[in-house]
Amino acid sequence: MSPWRGWVCLLALGAGAPAAELSAVLRGVEERYNRARTLEVSFEQSYRGQGRAWRPERGKLWLRKPGKMRWEYSEPAGKLFVTDGRYAWLYTPASGEVERTRLKETEDLRAPLAFLLGRLDFQRDFKRFVWRKEGEEAWVVAEPRSDRLVYSRVEFCVDRQHRIRQVRIEGQDRSVMEFRFENERLNPPLEEALFQFRPPPGVRVIESNL
Repeated sequence: MSPWRGWVCLLALGAGAPAAELSAVLRGVEERYNRARTLEVSFEQSYRGQGRAWRPERGKLWLRKPGKMRWEYSEPAGKLFVTDGRYAWLYTPASGEVERTRLKETEDLRAPLAFLLGRLDFQRDFKRFVWRKEGEEAWVVAEPRSDRLVYSRVEFCVDRQHRIRQVRIEGQDRSVMEFRFENERLNPPLEEALFQFRPPPGVRVIESNL
């Protein structure tokens, strides 16, 4: 069976009732997240690539406009991925190293989620949509307009309140990173220090793409 069977395909939101329904879903998501200045949510992350799957990881995510994120992991404990608006920092205690990359050049598949706290505009950023309804939720696959991004498509699940509950990001190398979100809070007070990273003493910093 084709993986696309049962999906409604729309090119640039063509016309008709299905397109109107999808337009309403996308507009609701834009309005929800464009009003937010900050966000807090629990996540579970899984990754498949290079012919294998890694064990799921869990933690808490904080975002702040523009482009600041902090992924703080409880599993594995101590792991951090932080963006401060200029750089992306990845710290894995087991490796004893920190990788620093210019945010615009990072190939980490967590980075695209910053679109939630940018000026979200689906028509500007994506050129093709494929979608279906599952009960009270909508699943949308979006293909980015640019082919220079680290990812080739984004799939996300939206509930009735237009919250994004799941995201699957497919990399240009066919790897897939998936996130499940719970306990979302919009506009919690967040300290600037959350998005500043200082390497622990004795940890080597590896400069990537700098």
